[in-house]
Amino acid sequence: MKNPLLTPFDTAPFSKIKNENFSPAIKHFIKVTKSEIDKITTNNQDPTFNNTIVALDITGKELDRVTSIFFNLNSAETNDEIQKIAQEVSPLLSDFKNDLLLNENLFKRVKKVYDTRHSLLLNEEQKMLLEKQYKGFSRNGANLSDTGQETLREIDSQLSQLKLKFGENILAETNDYQMQITDKEKLSGLPEGSIEMAAQTAKEQKIEGWVFTLDHPSYVPFVTYADDRELRKKITIAFGKRAFKNNEFDNQTTILEIVKLRYKRAQLLGYKSHAHFVLEDRMAKTPEKVFDFLNELLEKAKPAAKNEFDKLKAFANELDGLKKLEKWDGAYYSEKLKQKLFDLDDEQLKPYFKLDNVIEGVFNIAKKLYELNFKEVFDIDKYQEDVKTYRVTDKDHNLIALFYADFHPRPGKRGGAWMTSFKPQYKNENENVRPHISNVCNFTKPTRSKPSLLSFNEVTTLFHEFGHGLHGMLANTTYKGLSGTNVSWDFVELPSQVLENWCYEKEALELFAKHYKTGEVIPMELIEKIKASATFHEGMQTMRQLSFSLLDMAWHGNNPSGINNVKEFENQSFLNTQLYPDVKENCMSTAFSHIFQGGYSSGYYSYKWAEVLDADAFAYFKENGIFNKEIASKFKDTILSQGGTLDPLDLYIKFRGKKPNPDALLKRAGLMK
Repeated sequence: MKNPLLTPFDTAPFSKIKNENFSPAIKHFIKVTKSEIDKITTNNQDPTFNNTIVALDITGKELDRVTSIFFNLNSAETNDEIQKIAQEVSPLLSDFKNDLLLNENLFKRVKKVYDTRHSLLLNEEQKMLLEKQYKGFSRNGANLSDTGQETLREIDSQLSQLKLKFGENILAETNDYQMQITDKEKLSGLPEGSIEMAAQTAKEQKIEGWVFTLDHPSYVPFVTYADDRELRKKITIAFGKRAFKNNEFDNQTTILEIVKLRYKRAQLLGYKSHAHFVLEDRMAKTPEKVFDFLNELLEKAKPAAKNEFDKLKAFANELDGLKKLEKWDGAYYSEKLKQKLFDLDDEQLKPYFKLDNVIEGVFNIAKKLYELNFKEVFDIDKYQEDVKTYRVTDKDHNLIALFYADFHPRPGKRGGAWMTSFKPQYKNENENVRPHISNVCNFTKPTRSKPSLLSFNEVTTLFHEFGHGLHGMLANTTYKGLSGTNVSWDFVELPSQVLENWCYEKEALELFAKHYKTGEVIPMELIEKIKASATFHEGMQTMRQLSFSLLDMAWHGNNPSGINNVKEFENQSFLNTQLYPDVKENCMSTAFSHIFQGGYSSGYYSYKWAEVLDADAFAYFKENGIFNKEIASKFKDTILSQGGTLDPLDLYIKFRGKKPNPDALLKRAGLMK
């Protein structure tokens, strides 16, 4: 049988791929890429920008494509077999990456070009590619001794497997839990759609009553609306206990191994900590600057957060005589208080946010801003029947990108939302190769009586991921290593977070917020309430985000060798940001996928960092009109299309004409007049 991954393809041939195709294809393309590298290192000519730097950038195209397809499937459509393959190929890929970055002859050639960079007539993009490649070697062990390089290889191989294990454990724990309810009275307070979905889940499992799970579309409405406090407590504790049960899926030892190996790696490379290593290559540059940034925000948010929390406690006491507010009460009473203050209930809004309409809305906004057209097509292979595929063109009908959208939870799909790329953008001689971009989310599925209706929070999530998608789709750089989202991690959230702002604007909402039954456009009164409630509990929300960022920095900013107890260490880190009493059975770190499985270690602060940029950028739109063509073109030409071709601050100043002003965020959040 032919392996479809070894036959040239444009769009990913999902329907033809079998699990057993991945390992041979990855091994084959590792060999192919190695031979491409050998061609560079055995070139008898003196190293030049073209024969070394450009040549290196275009290596590994097939390997990148196959691994991007595989690892997205491992996140979006996994099973035991795919997870075993991931455990097999991850160390191979880690070894290959080290073979590349520790290749002495290759580094010598790159260094020779780098050392003569001032005499070369390079443009800004070329300078950035050279700088990035040189740093890629120097920051990953090229200057180490043979023994040091061997140690680095061992560490990287172990880390790649530990990160996979971390994610597999959370998925197993999430899938393993369900709460069955057979007494209808216990469903009091829950929205009709939530009850219907739980009945559908029970029916699928051939069991009586209603089944609630730890998937967000099931879990979040339950803790927000269920009147039964004991059941809210039960499912909240179950959610917080994931991978923290001293069983085969426990992540405590995994975390300690990960942070100790990361620290050992940083020390080996000459850095004080993992955070020092990571941040050298980010906008923030140093842990000290990150701590200053976080603590300055904390100082401004904490009084507001404490005030909001005290009012919430008083409200719960007044409403139900509740003396102590626990974590399983937070979302429930917050929603009740929000309804009282703004006469606004998420269930009131949901009928106006039918998923299909929201998708059309975000497409329409992209058309008004960037002159993009999205047409659903049915001739592109997909990995699951729920996935929708679109052809994206500009006003002259030129292909801009292919877009895949995967929006509903299922057992083989990890929680959360993300953007990925199945094919990057780059320029090849006279051809501008266009990207294939994917958004993956977990929104409520349609039921027998209702289409998929989104909460307002889910609407902003869809816009957020689509913002990342636009960053990928509109990429227009020469080199794939600088294309799309290949930017500093504290800059990558700007395109995603800025797009969320349109969800709060009347002019944008009227394009897509239409009642799924009547087609009525969302009433002005509801839009006003959405805007008025936008800063509701912003102090508490900011404090929550800061607590996660500070926990991340605590794990990665110091020597972790003295940490033996994950829960105790986490509690210590939360002391300055804690509002609710601790739940002894729960641990946040054991399910903190962003920093222990994803790429956000020492980088969780970047959400808040990018919020400063996005608030300042959107203030510019607001001053000139949210659909102002000139400002939109500037944003597209200086940010969305430019990838990592310039220092991010320089790109931002090109767009805005000045450095970002942090006051814009504090004003928007209602933390500053």
